[in-house]
Amino acid sequence: MDRIDTMRLFTRIVELGSFTAAADDAGIARANATYAMKGLEQRLGTRLLARTTRHVSATPEGRDYYARCRRILADIDDADAQAGGADARPGGRLRVDLQPSLATMFIFPRLGEFCRRYPDIELVLGTGDRLVDLVREGVDCVVRGGEARVPGLVARRLARLPNVTCASAAYLEQHGKPRTLDQFRRHAGVHYLSNATGRPMPFQFTVDGKVIDVALGGAISVTTAEAYNACCLQGLGFIQTARARLAPHLQEGKLVEVLPSLAPPPTPLWVMYPQQRHLAPRLRVFVDWVVEIFAALHESRAF
Repeated sequence: MDRIDTMRLFTRIVELGSFTAAADDAGIARANATYAMKGLEQRLGTRLLARTTRHVSATPEGRDYYARCRRILADIDDADAQAGGADARPGGRLRVDLQPSLATMFIFPRLGEFCRRYPDIELVLGTGDRLVDLVREGVDCVVRGGEARVPGLVARRLARLPNVTCASAAYLEQHGKPRTLDQFRRHAGVHYLSNATGRPMPFQFTVDGKVIDVALGGAISVTTAEAYNACCLQGLGFIQTARARLAPHLQEGKLVEVLPSLAPPPTPLWVMYPQQRHLAPRLRVFVDWVVEIFAALHESRAF
């Protein structure tokens, strides 16, 4: 097994968490995979993989080596694709991380379209609200909402999602509906903890063209959008989030908007990927497809 094949095998072991699964994927015997990894670790003089009876995971050194292998293998695949000429179809493995709510609302409903258009691309989709280190974790791109101040990443803006301030009808019946910011400050909020700081994100309102932060009391803090919405529906306090995310509950009257004339600023959505001289064809077409999705949604006034 040459060095490139060994790199490919190593990345598959890390991704699949199994020597057996990676060996099957490569069409070789498990014993050969084990032998190749032992030889790789001996050549590098460091342990790359931590083995248990049930799982294989990368050591810290292994994670760094994995990220470098991914970049090298991507460059090789891109060189092959470019050598194939304009008619060559984008292919290979593409790892994408999505915010769950954005994926559910906008990406997943049209995912079949992308797979039919690019059948040679193998998509590995992850979802989560945490910050992802694209380089260290071998992720090709992420789709996120909020600020895009991440050094070393290219950020293409997809849309600006209108936000709404709301509480459940049951909460408002019990505590009253605030008509002013002073009244709002006396209410309870569900606190969304920032992934970057671990602190609650403030409620924001647009007053005379300026954004004002407001802090509320409240006994509930959450780290995911699903928990945030669920707590609001349970009558535990106010939240601020994308109107599109809550549209069915607002239409049914389960949730009620307040202070619409002081609406919070919209949330920018981005697709982000590491800076690189040549964008891999599979990444380029995925980014273009995501941009296309949100352009169509904007045109149809879906948000």
